[in-house]
Formats: sequence, structure tokens, C-alpha cells
Amino acid sequence: MQSQPLRVLHVTPECAPWVKTGGLGDVSAALPAALRSLGVDVRVLLPAYRPVLAAIKAHRLAARFPADANFPAAELVAAKLPSGVPAWLLDCPALYDREGGPYQDASGADWTDNALRFGLLSRVAASFASRTGRAWRPQLIHCNDWQSGLVPGYLHFAGGQRPATLQCVHNLAFQGLFSEPTLETLGLPASSFTADGLEFFGRVSFLKAGLQYADAIVTVSPRYAIEIQSEPLGFGFQGLLAKRAAELHGIVNGIDDTVWDPARDAFIARRYDASSLDAKLENKLALQARMGLQRDPETMLLGLVARLTEQKGADLVAQLAPRIAASGLQVAVLGTGERSFERALREAAQAAPASVATVIGFDETLAHLVMAGADAFLMPSRFEPCGLNQMYGQRYGTPPIARATGGLCDTITDSSPAAIADGSATGFLFGEPTAEAFWGAVERARATWHDAPAWRALQHAGMAKDFGWSASASKYARLYDRLVAPVTPSS
Repeated sequence: MQSQPLRVLHVTPECAPWVKTGGLGDVSAALPAALRSLGVDVRVLLPAYRPVLAAIKAHRLAARFPADANFPAAELVAAKLPSGVPAWLLDCPALYDREGGPYQDASGADWTDNALRFGLLSRVAASFASRTGRAWRPQLIHCNDWQSGLVPGYLHFAGGQRPATLQCVHNLAFQGLFSEPTLETLGLPASSFTADGLEFFGRVSFLKAGLQYADAIVTVSPRYAIEIQSEPLGFGFQGLLAKRAAELHGIVNGIDDTVWDPARDAFIARRYDASSLDAKLENKLALQARMGLQRDPETMLLGLVARLTEQKGADLVAQLAPRIAASGLQVAVLGTGERSFERALREAAQAAPASVATVIGFDETLAHLVMAGADAFLMPSRFEPCGLNQMYGQRYGTPPIARATGGLCDTITDSSPAAIADGSATGFLFGEPTAEAFWGAVERARATWHDAPAWRALQHAGMAKDFGWSASASKYARLYDRLVAPVTPSS
């Protein structure tokens, strides 16, 4: 590390607990906090959505940005995350003060002005490199997903001295695609609309700007960094990513092990740790009761907390729900997503209410109870850049049943005979994204669950793994140092 703290700006569209739609919100809160513990001077920049402004207890005006071309006037509001990490909230009521989510309205349709909303976020972040009179200027800007992908693009076209940039890809499937006229709206040159610029199959891609112009690209697991360099998981970017392989890194996400800790979890019915796993049963009975399932400690209970999408394998869970019920198992589902999958899982619960339970929506308390109360956790993802729930499951003594892809491979040790024998097994992986392959893994898990000593060994192995942010944050800090040295002088 440098003699002076390295100054890093994290730009993100969401940050827990203020705004969260998935793992990115958790990462955007936990990684900066872990980096600060290592001596990195991290600040977080995110939009001041209505719920964010309602959640902060104290703030002050930090800067004003007058209306510019197609962008409305905005202000930066300084606040602090619950962790103590300084945050700047981009306050622009015309773009962010509205009902609905950060990306979509209440009906699930994308906001029609998303290009402007996240173009402004990127433009303001890039302005930190040149804005005079600012006491704090970043040496590196860490961009998260497509919503901040234009930061490296704005800096590239501005020229001159600039901070180093890192583009973090949490999910390559979300690419920030807009029509060609959007370039003019965003104040970017028409000459950037080329195959070597921002053009992507006839459209403008925010994410491509980050992949093309950032000094480094990071994905959220080593396996995913390999997978996206070829079809099908490259989603059209595989050529560019393979070309930039030397600048492409995979660093697995960590988890906030102060929030996700069964020994301290205030959301569950009974706290426990690896030495008191018998107490886990009380959470199972509480979960069965809350979800309306038959209360039976002798029935294996499977849990699922996920976005109900094809990527997450929600269709596979819906297909297997009748078989789960007929086979004497139970499944508790919590999530929201595509209407067809929500409907299929509701219908499965109506057909077998003692064995299948579905809650559509998101409930943080119930999510913790599912993790603590289930015997095993389902993650049949078709692809999974990293995933957090499989790590939560292992920490809670709830072994995951997951597809062998992306970060799931990097964080789960399959229960092969050899792994069971040497005590390293922590879950169950399956290969093809089919209902039959998924069911085979469920059956393997059930056979092990009926072998109490083997199951307890599996739980202990998972709970002993360190999924905290310390190791991954150290890898980010070392990468930051390497990137900053050739791009900007140290302070």
C-alpha cells in the first residue's frame, strides 16, 4: 500500500441497506467497508432515490451541478453509510425522486429515461477527475455494472490526466442498451459509435464502454472470468473480453459475516453455531409454521430465496415442485420475478400446501429464517457470476444444492465420495441445467441427510469456511495499487 491512503471512488446504482435489488447492493456496502479497514480511503457514489433520502439520518450539501445540455441540475449530498463509509448521494429529483425501483417502475417496466439517469451518474463520477477546488479527488474509480459503465468512456473522450478505472461486472447479461441517438443525449461524440467504441449490434452499450476503456475488468469469481470469454456466457462480448484477457481478473465476492451469522442473527427463531446445531431445528419448525407447511422435523425441508427468473433456474424449481411434494420432501420459496414463474410456483403451493410454500415478494426477515430453517438450499442457476446465497447457506449449516457454474463452483465443494471421505464436502453440484440433473442432486442430498453423521460433517465443513471480505478486499487493494501507479501520480 502507498504511504498515503489510496483514494478510491466506488460508483454504484445500489447500496444496502438503503437500496438493494440483489447481490450488488450487498457488495457495494460490504466491500468499501472492508477496504477502509485495510487503509484505503473509499467513498461511495450512488443516486439519491426517494427511499435513500428517507433513510439517511444526517446529510449536508457537498456540491452543485448546474443543468448541462440534456442533463438537469443536480446536487451532491454527503452522508455516511451505517458502516461509517462516506457516501455521496446524487440528488436530482427529476430523475430519481419517484415511486418504484431503481431501474423499473411499479409494473416492472424499465424507466424510459434510464440512459439519462445513469448517464448522469457516470458523468458526475467522471467529473471528480477534473473538477477544480475539490479537496478530495479519486486516484481510482471503481465502476459497478452497466449503470456506471460510461465513466471510463467519458474519461477516455475527455482526454488529459485522469484517475485509473476499474470496471466490475456483476452480471454480463445486463448490458445497458439504448438507441444510437442516445449518444448525443449523453454528450458523447458520434465517432464513438463504432465496433471499437460503444456500438453493440446496432445499439449503444453502457457496459461496453467500461469493458472497452477501463484500465482493468473484474468479474466476481475466477470461474466466471473464464466463462465469459466464450459462448454462451460471453453474451456477445466474448471477443472483446478474450482480447482483454490480460486485464481481466476474477475476484470472488465475500459476504458480510456480521449480518449473516447464525450465532448473532436477530431475524431467526433460535441462534446457533457449529457447536449447537441441534438448535437449528427450532428455526425449521418456525419456518414450517410461518410458511404454512406441515410441521414435521423428520421431513427434509428445501429452501429457495431468489429472483424468479430463468437465469436462477426458477423454471426448474417449478417443474420439480410436484415431484418434491410426491417424494415426501418440502420446499419453501421466497422471491419475485417473471410473472409466469410466480404463477407456476403459486399453483404448485395451492396443489400441495403441506409440502410446497411460496411467498412472492422480498422479506429480509423471512430470507434469514429460510436460510436458518431449511435443511438444504436450492441454487439451480443456469449461470451465476458469483452468488451470495450459497455462501450464506454454508455459513448457516444449510448445504447448497447448486448447478456447477461460475462462482458456485468456486465456493462449493461437491459431495463426491473423495470429498466426503476427506471432510471437505460442503454441498451438492449438478451439471446440465435440466430438471433431471437437478433432481439427481436433490436425491444425493436426501441420501446424505438421512445419514446423520455424514450430514453433520457436511454442515461443519461449510460453517468452517471463511467467506468474509478480508481476503477478497486485499486482492482488490493490491490490484488498485498496480493500476494507479502507471496512470496517476500518488499523492
